[in-house]
Amino acid sequence: MRAVSIVLRVVALAFVLFVCFAIGSGIAMRGVAQPPAASGSAAAFLIAVCVLDTIILSYLILRSHWAGWRLILAIFAVFYGVSTFMPQIESAVFLTRLPPGMVPRFFLMGFFIAAPFSVLAVVILGKRNAELSDVQADLGLVMPVSEWSWKLGAIAVAYVILYFTFGYFIAWRNPAVREYYGGADPGSFLAQLGSVVRERPWLVPFQIFRAMCWVAIALPVIRMLEGDWLETALALGITFAVLMNAQLLLPNPYMPEPVRMVHLLETASSNFIFGVLIGWLLTERRAFARLPVVQGAA
Repeated sequence: MRAVSIVLRVVALAFVLFVCFAIGSGIAMRGVAQPPAASGSAAAFLIAVCVLDTIILSYLILRSHWAGWRLILAIFAVFYGVSTFMPQIESAVFLTRLPPGMVPRFFLMGFFIAAPFSVLAVVILGKRNAELSDVQADLGLVMPVSEWSWKLGAIAVAYVILYFTFGYFIAWRNPAVREYYGGADPGSFLAQLGSVVRERPWLVPFQIFRAMCWVAIALPVIRMLEGDWLETALALGITFAVLMNAQLLLPNPYMPEPVRMVHLLETASSNFIFGVLIGWLLTERRAFARLPVVQGAA
């Protein structure tokens, strides 16, 4: 019966998220003439996005030992951070074809979607006043400064490598993507990387900044989940992959479908690997920290 109750609540939450999308879009895009969508099946795709996002966020809530406003704020930070903040800071840099003022509207729309949904999700799933468990879910974050330093450095390097590798071999080698952004393939990954460093020397530091933003989003997930390091790592990978990229399923007048699908494959795969890496690096000690201490023989 409990399983049936949870399924019904998740279904209800998917409907709630659908309504939040409608309200958020209506508020943020008020007064903006919207071109027709690229497909008449936009509603079906939106339902799919709502179902995917709801499943991921419901899992995080149900597996959390946090409750109340602490959990609400954590879910909002993860939902808004992954689905709105992280993609839109790149939109502000790369999507030059957007009408003026659209990126701030996207940030606003994301807020009006994530804020009410985070509150209602915690309430509907019964975690508003649930008692917190005694699980020490942040043991993996207890590290000396030196360990934090090399792990954050490794995360930054890994993200830069993943970003440019997947960006070139999956996205940039696709003719539709190059045509959309008005670029050319120099013929090899190293040549493309050299071109980027020469023409956009700020891009590598920018991606390092994004890597640290990903870490900031991951921290509440690591602290609140009850599972071991493997569950946490997989949860982060799936959360990063789905929440950021599900909306690429939606037809929109600003990005052609072939470009959206290539970006979906590119960022979903790289985000999953990156999320698992963060989870492994920052929680690998948790399982060992929980082992009972064996007293030596006298």
